Amino acid sequence: MTRRPVLVPALAFTGLLATAACSATGADHAAADRATPAPHGTGATGAPASAVSALTPAQAQAALLTQADLGAPWTATQGAATWRDGLLKASASASSPDCQRLMDALYTDQLLGAAAAPHATVALDDGTDEAQLRQQVTTGRPADVDRTLDWLRSLPRTCGHFTATTTSYGVQDVQVAEFPLPALGDAREALRVTLTGQPEDADAVPMVLTLDVAAVRVGDDALTLSDGTLGTPAGTLQQAAQVGTQRLTAVRRH
Repeated sequence: MTRRPVLVPALAFTGLLATAACSATGADHAAADRATPAPHGTGATGAPASAVSALTPAQAQAALLTQADLGAPWTATQGAATWRDGLLKASASASSPDCQRLMDALYTDQLLGAAAAPHATVALDDGTDEAQLRQQVTTGRPADVDRTLDWLRSLPRTCGHFTATTTSYGVQDVQVAEFPLPALGDAREALRVTLTGQPEDADAVPMVLTLDVAAVRVGDDALTLSDGTLGTPAGTLQQAAQVGTQRLTAVRRH
């Protein structure tokens, strides 16, 4: 079933900023990330870590999306998605270590690496399509974020097609492709990762997980998004990235 998210105007944030300090919708999701930042790639010259002014807890919470932004049928999360452990906890068969690093980043929800600890996190569910959208907001060195964006940009070439052995659903055929984003923030990158299982019954319909992921840098801040579904993707990631970036910009400005 195709989801049709309805988002509120992106700059209608005054009421949210006024109440953010009193209301928190983020849900923590902590896990170990075996990956480290890629040594290759160039990015914007970042200020020393001591010069980076971190978001306050209230600012970070105010930058998060809400179910009102996405509209029905999105609701507050009931926990980890049913497919996360079974499909994303996997061992990549490809010789490139980047493919395993990608699978680890998707499973642990640490697209920017373990060093970029999120200041606030939110998850929303669409039970109709077994979908979950997650957003994180963090502050870090721009150069570090840009190096990770360079790495993400390289993955369609280095890990465009490989297989991964999952914990519960056998071997998955994994495809990684570029995913278009509008010109958001100072730097951005997005991917579509598709996992297709091969059922034992030749007549059965293969289970397909489509996971759209994005990272956007806005000055010293960054947001990451993931939108995974076992149903038909509805373009939620693009709209969520646009609203999330505008909201983070407005939070910093105020």
